[in-house]
Amino acid sequence: MTLRPDLGLLFLHALPLDGSMWSAQENLLPGATYTPTLYRRGHSVGEWAASALNEVEEERLIVVGCSIGGSCALEVAAAAPQRVAALVLIGTKADHRPDPQLHASALETIEEHGLELAWETFWASLFSRSTGQSVVDAARDMFFRRSAEDLRTGITAFHSRPSRGDMLSMFRGPVTVVTGADDIAPGIRVSAAQASAARDGTLMIVPDCGHYVPLERPERLNEILRRVISAEHER
Repeated sequence: MTLRPDLGLLFLHALPLDGSMWSAQENLLPGATYTPTLYRRGHSVGEWAASALNEVEEERLIVVGCSIGGSCALEVAAAAPQRVAALVLIGTKADHRPDPQLHASALETIEEHGLELAWETFWASLFSRSTGQSVVDAARDMFFRRSAEDLRTGITAFHSRPSRGDMLSMFRGPVTVVTGADDIAPGIRVSAAQASAARDGTLMIVPDCGHYVPLERPERLNEILRRVISAEHER
């Protein structure tokens, strides 16, 4: 396979984690991989997308996003469709119906009860029961490296994100939708519908895995990403 020098790989992380969640994927495209941490790059997924896009030196890019990172990936595709070669959306819900009560509850939990309760209430349950405790503990440690302000910014960006279901059918490149078999947010049904809505969509279901596929089943995700990268290099 001949590597295209103009191809970059942009990873956009999930809430409440950071760019280090992609450590197992960083060597898939050496020298052309970007794993920014997004919280201090603006207050919306649109601002995050613009900042991340400006960081990528290559003309073409594959954008991989998990959870809110997938929403940010859709914003990248909307802002620069001519540069985005392929999308990989992991645990992502493109459509969005605002839930002001849940938004307020998440902010209140952090402000009045602290980060420990916020982790247990909103994120710990998103891992599969099949996932090793060491993986969950590592994610928890990553969470606690973020400041309360970072998390409030991320929560508000998540709850104020635009609905981008239309991008699935508008985007001209391949869209790979990845979901853990045990994920409940958004889960298999929604993920399958999104893959079907895309012009060139593929659904990949990862067994014994919850919401955070890059952490829970990194080897399986890497297999998927290698295929996406290979297909783009062969174009």
